[in-house]
Formats: sequence, structure tokens, C-alpha cells
Amino acid sequence: MPLPSIVAILSLLAILASGAWVALGLMGVGIFSLEVFRTIPVEKLLAQSIWNGISSPELLALPLFILMAELLFRSRFIDGLFSALEPWVRRLPGGLLHTNILACAFFALVSGSSAATTSSVGRITISELDGRGYDRRLTVGTLAGAGTLGFLIPPSIVMIVYGVMSQTSVLKLFTAGIVPGLLLTACFMTFIAVLSKLRPGIVPQGTSDNSRIWRERLQGMPSLLPFVVLIGSILGSMYGGIASPTEAAAVAVIVTIVLMALERSLSLSVLKAAAVGTARTVSMLGLIIAAASFLASAIGFLGMPQAVAAFINGMNLPPLGLIVLLMLVYIVLGSFLEGMSIIVMTIPIVMPLVVHAGYDKIWFGVFLILMVELAQISPPVGMNLFVLQGLTGRPLSSVVRAAFPFFLIMLCFVFFLAVFPQVVSFLPKLL
Repeated sequence: MPLPSIVAILSLLAILASGAWVALGLMGVGIFSLEVFRTIPVEKLLAQSIWNGISSPELLALPLFILMAELLFRSRFIDGLFSALEPWVRRLPGGLLHTNILACAFFALVSGSSAATTSSVGRITISELDGRGYDRRLTVGTLAGAGTLGFLIPPSIVMIVYGVMSQTSVLKLFTAGIVPGLLLTACFMTFIAVLSKLRPGIVPQGTSDNSRIWRERLQGMPSLLPFVVLIGSILGSMYGGIASPTEAAAVAVIVTIVLMALERSLSLSVLKAAAVGTARTVSMLGLIIAAASFLASAIGFLGMPQAVAAFINGMNLPPLGLIVLLMLVYIVLGSFLEGMSIIVMTIPIVMPLVVHAGYDKIWFGVFLILMVELAQISPPVGMNLFVLQGLTGRPLSSVVRAAFPFFLIMLCFVFFLAVFPQVVSFLPKLL
């Protein structure tokens, strides 16, 4: 591998290990490498790359979906979700543990954020399940695993960033995430059902009045109505050809505000808190995207993508072998980097390799998002782990052990999609 590429990689690892801001680290590595190894006007490339990186029209959807997630986090919609789902899952093997998984899937359909999904569902269900005698470790584990669905099930904030950086249709990415998201939800629920049969003690034994169950189910349906309306306004407007993803995000924010006003949970203080939270998140993401755009240009001038591609091609790996290698690399990166940083750092290098191996950009987007989901529950920096530690007060090591079975399930699921890529690609081809 050429010396400039080696120096750039080592410099990046050193900066990240120092605890510096990821965005400033990316910019610093690009500036240092170009100043040392190339004679080009770095300041002009920096300005042009930043402008190109953050001026994409598709990025307008990002702050809107984040604002919607911030508003939903402060609403009371999630409070009624548990009681609405309870009668439907009570008699399943695993009982109310399934409410964690289904509630996360419902919230993921409207939030687009993994941390927001985990926190919003967990603050309601943890105390409920504890009070009913459910195994705390499984309660935490289901939240850790299912909370990551916020990235995979559309609309997804991470999908928007990937679509912009890879120049891929965001609408097709949203479509590609539907079937894998539903299948992964089913995998989590199947695991809970099988485990409860093998270890009956993890689920409290209770009685269910069959004569009342359908009445309870019908009584809980109004609590699902806000989610149905939001899902319909987002997905319906996009797939009905009425709105683009950006316009659908604006519609979703308006619908959320109207629903919260009808629910009487909307106030100036809630709007202010949601706006401040959105500004903080968007500022962080914008800085990372701008820095990553510059670094992508810089490593192109350094010849790093070609050098890495030549190195891996020299290994003569079959397509599936390349995916396994990338899985190992992303697991290692997920141990010390958060998901968004992983995406923006690796796309310029890895994308040509994957396309050359025969996988398309849509499939790779879902693969990459699943690897980012794994990073959400990978110690020591997995965001979902910290969210659950704050909700439960348990040591981080305990949360990691609870999440580990779901980490393995997701890992096997990624390998399944690598063997059967048509699971991801068949729906987008219909558009």
C-alpha cells in the first residue's frame, strides 16, 4: 500500500483514539495528508467539498425527520402503545416481551432514529415488565436489539445520509429496508418465543380471560391511531407519488404537531425543547457530513481507494468472502466509532469494491445500515447501550451481556442477506 495511504490511516486512527471530535479529526487528516503528499490548493478543495457535501436537496429531509422524532419523544403517544399491544401478544410464547419488539418496530416507522426508539419505548416498558415479574436481562436485551430497527425501517435518518453520499435514490433505499426490517423483527420475536419454551421461568405464568381478550384488543385500537396516521402520511405520500422524501418529511412534521395539539401535549416549552434537540443533532451530523465529504475528496487525490481495492483484489476473495471481511472490519470499527461516522468514512473506499463484487448500491446500503445497527449495541461506544444504562441504572457490562444474543441474531441476519441479496432488491425493482 502506498505511503500516503498508510500515513492517512495511521493519522486517522491516532486522532480518533485521542478522543477528538470525529468531524475535526476527518478534516485534520485530509488537510495534513494533502499538505504533505500533494501540491494542490487545499483550502479551495476544502471549501468546495464542504459545500458539495451539505448542499444536496435530499439532506433537507434530515432535520425534518429529526424534528419529528424529537416531538414524538416528548409526546404521550408511546404511553398508549404498550396497553394497545399487550392484548395481542399476551398469549404468545414470551408474553409481553414481544411488546418491546413490536413497540420499537411501530416507533421506528415514524421516528427514523435508533436512540430515540430505544429511549421512548424503554421508559415505558421497562417499569411495566419489571412490575409483572419478567426477566430484566431479557427486557433490556429486547430493547437493545429491537431499538436498532429505527435505522432500518423507513423513514431512516441514516438511509438519507447514505443515499446522499452514494448518490442513490432515497425512496428506493426506504423501500429496500421494509422486508429486512420486518424479517429482523420476526427473528427477534421467534428467538423470544423459542427461549421462553426452553426456559419457562423467564416469563411469569399468568391467566388470560379469553372472553375479554377481544374486547381489550378493540379498546386499545384508538391508541394505535396516531401511529397509523403518521405511517400513512409518510409512506402513503411517498409511495403514492404525492411527495418526495423531503416533502414527506415536512408533511410528517405538520401531522405530528396537529396530533400532539389534539392530544394536548403540545406547548411552547415542548416546541422549544424539540427545536433545540434538533439543532444539536443536525449540527453534529452536518459537521460530520461536511468533514467526510472533504476526506473523501482527499483520499481520492491520495489514491487510497485504488490502493485498498488493489490490496483486497490481490487476496482473490469470492464475493461472499469480501462481505465476511467487511463484516469483521465494521464490527471492529463499531467498537470505537458511532454509526454515522462509520458510514461517511468508509463509503468512498468500500463502495467500489462491493459494486465490483456484483452487489448493487441499494443492497450495500441495507448491509451497511445493519452493520451500523450492530455498532449501536457494540461496546464500548454503542449508543443504545448507554441509553439503556441510563434507563436501568445497571452497569454497562450487564447491558452488554443482555444485548449479546441479539447482536448474534443480527450478525446471522446480515450473513443471510449476503447469501440471498434478492430479499433486499426485489421490492426496489418494482418502483
